[in-house]
Amino acid sequence: MKLIVGLGNPDKQYQNTRHNLGQNIVKEYVETFCKTSLHIKQNLSAQIFEIGQGSDKTIFAIPTEYMNNSGITVQKISQFYKISPLNIYIIHDDLDLEVGDYKIQFDRGPAGHNGIKSIIENLGTQQFNRIRIGIGKSQNNIPVEDYVLQPFSSQEKDIINILTPEIFEEIKNILGP
Repeated sequence: MKLIVGLGNPDKQYQNTRHNLGQNIVKEYVETFCKTSLHIKQNLSAQIFEIGQGSDKTIFAIPTEYMNNSGITVQKISQFYKISPLNIYIIHDDLDLEVGDYKIQFDRGPAGHNGIKSIIENLGTQQFNRIRIGIGKSQNNIPVEDYVLQPFSSQEKDIINILTPEIFEEIKNILGP
C-alpha cells in the first residue's frame, strides 16, 4: 500500500500560493486521471481518495491541517492504513529548486521546510519519499514566510503548467503497472 500526500494550507486564501503546489498537484491528478475528487475524512484530518485493492491500494491525501502540522495528518493516515514510511510519497514546494525543476529523493532532512519537519517529527523518521518541486527564491528580499504564501507570476504559472505532466508521469510510476 502507498500513500501520496500533497502539502499545502487548507484555507481558500492559500489555494493558489507557492506553498500549496503539492496540494494542487495531487488534487489535479485525482480529478484528471481518476475522474473524481478527494473527500474529507475528519478522523484522518485529510481529504482522501483511494484507488486499487489490498496491497496494491494507493491513498491520495491532502491534509486539512496547516502546513506546519502536516505530520499529524501523515501519521494518522499511515497508522490507520498501516503504511510504512518507505511507501509514503510527499509532494511539496521547495525553495532550493528553481521554478520548473523537481527532484525525487528519499531519506532527506527538512532543509527548512516546516511541513517536512512536522512529518519527520510525527513519523519519527525521515525515511520516506519526497517529490520536491521548485518554487525558486525571492529576488526581492521578501521574507520566506511571505514569499511562499504569494501566488506564482504568470510566467511561473506557464512553467508549472509545462512541468505538471512530468510530475503526473512520476505519480504514475509510483502507482506502478
